[in-house]
Amino acid sequence: MALAAKLQLRQSQSLVMTPQLMQSIRLLQLTHVELERFIEEEMERNPLLERAEPQDEPGEPEPPAAERTDAAEGDWFDESESAWSAEAMSEKLDSSLENVFPDDPGTTERLAPDLAAQWKSVGAGGGSGEGVDLEDLTAARVSLRDHVGEQIALTFADPASRLIAGELADGLDETGYLSVDLAEIAGRLGADASTVAAVLVECQAFEPAGIFARDLAECLSLQLAQRDRLDPAMRALLANLELLARRDFQALRRLCGVDEEDLLDMMAEIRALDPRPGMAFSGGASDAIVADVEVRAASDGSWAVELNADALPRVLVDQVYFNRVSAKARDQAEKDFLSECLQNANWLTRSLDQRARTILKVASEIVRRQDAFLVHGVRHLKPLNLRTVAEAIGMHESTVSRVTSNKYMLTPRGVFELRYFFTAAIASAEGGEAHSSEAVRDRVRHMIEAEAADAVLSDDAIVDRLKADGVDIARRTVAKYREGMNIPSSVQRRREKRALAVAGR
Repeated sequence: MALAAKLQLRQSQSLVMTPQLMQSIRLLQLTHVELERFIEEEMERNPLLERAEPQDEPGEPEPPAAERTDAAEGDWFDESESAWSAEAMSEKLDSSLENVFPDDPGTTERLAPDLAAQWKSVGAGGGSGEGVDLEDLTAARVSLRDHVGEQIALTFADPASRLIAGELADGLDETGYLSVDLAEIAGRLGADASTVAAVLVECQAFEPAGIFARDLAECLSLQLAQRDRLDPAMRALLANLELLARRDFQALRRLCGVDEEDLLDMMAEIRALDPRPGMAFSGGASDAIVADVEVRAASDGSWAVELNADALPRVLVDQVYFNRVSAKARDQAEKDFLSECLQNANWLTRSLDQRARTILKVASEIVRRQDAFLVHGVRHLKPLNLRTVAEAIGMHESTVSRVTSNKYMLTPRGVFELRYFFTAAIASAEGGEAHSSEAVRDRVRHMIEAEAADAVLSDDAIVDRLKADGVDIARRTVAKYREGMNIPSSVQRRREKRALAVAGR
C-alpha cells in the first residue's frame, strides 16, 4: 500500500470559550459582594470604566442676597463675619467677651486658632465638605490575644513565667481553647513540664471563665469552679457528657448519685454556661444579605418582580475620555491599548446587563410557579427543579443553576435564597399532585412540636399520619428529615419530656 499526501476538506462544529464568554459565565454566579469586588478590580485596570453615581436631587435655589431678610432688620444679628468678631461684639455689648461669656469659644480663636477652626468646621457640618467619621473616634475592637495579654502582664512578675504564658496565649484558638501540647511548649522553651502546667493553671483563672481549656468538659469545669458549683455530682456529670448528649438520664442519675429533680437542675446550670468563651472577642463581622430581587403584591392581585437597585452595579464607559485620549495617542501600541480597554469595557457593561436580565427572568418564573407559597406559606411550596425552569424560559439548565447560586429574593414572607424554592417531589398517596420535600419537613416539625409527653410520636406513627394526609413517604425519609432538623429520636424525646413533666409538678 503506497503512502501519499492528499488534501481533504472536513466540516466540524466546536464551541470556543473566549475570555469574554468565560467572563460572562463567571459573572452569573458571583454574589453581590464578589461582583462589587470584581468591578473594583476591573476599574483599576481599565481607565475607561467609571461608576454611575446617582445625581444629587436638585434642592431649592438659595435666594439672592438682596431678597434675604434677617430676623430683625437693622439689628446687630448680621451674618457677616465682622459682626460676630470680638471687637464688634464688645462695642455692642459695651463690655469685653471675657467678662460676658468667659467660657465662650470666641475667646479660643485668639488663644488656639487650630482648635477654633476645628470647632467651626464641626459646627457648620464640615466646612471643607467632609463630615466627621464617628468610626474614627470609636475604640478599636479588643482581640482575645490582647485581652489575655493584659491579664498576663498583671499576673506574672517572673519573666520566665510571663514568656510561658505568652506561648500558651499564642496557642489559643478563636473559641478560647488551648490547641497546643504542653510538652511541645516545654521542649521549645527548655522549661520543666511541671512549670508549664503551673502557669496554665494560673492562666485558666483569667476572664472570661473557661479559656485555656483543652476540651469541653474542662471548659465547663472552669466556669462551674468559678461559681463554686463544681461538686462531686457535677464532676461525674461532666465526665459523662456523651450520656448527656444521648439523654440517657437513668444512667446519669446512677453515676451522679442524684434524683431526677437534682439532675434537671444540674442540666439547667450547664445550659447556662458558655461552651465557647473566646467567641466574645471574635472580630469577624458577617456580611449583611443584600436581596437581588424584590417581590411585592401588585394592585391587580399579581406579584411584581423587580431587581433590587442597591444590588445592581452602575458602570459606565467614558466615551468622552476615550475620544480625548485616543486623539493624542503617540504610537500604535497606545492605540491598541485604548481599543482593547474600550472593547473590554463595552463587553463588561453588556455582560452586567445580561446578568440582570437573566436573574429577573429566572426569578419571575420561580414566582409564577410558587405563587401558593407566597400566599399561604411553606405548606404550599410546590416541587420544582432546575430543568423545569430552564425549559420554561428557554435557557440551559447550567445557566439556571449559576443564576440561583447565592442569589436572594425578598418576599413578603422574608428573604430566601433562590435555591430554597427548588425542592424534591414526594409522591402523593392518592395519586394526586406531588408534595414538596420542604413542605413535608415542615409538617414533621410541627407534629413533633405538638406532641404530648405521654404520646410521643415514633417515626412509624409520623409516616402513618402523613399517609393519612395523602403523602406517600418512607420511614427512613422521615428519619432523615428529623435528623436534619436536629430532632432526637422518639425514645430520647420521651425521656426528656417525662423528666420535664416530673420537674414541673
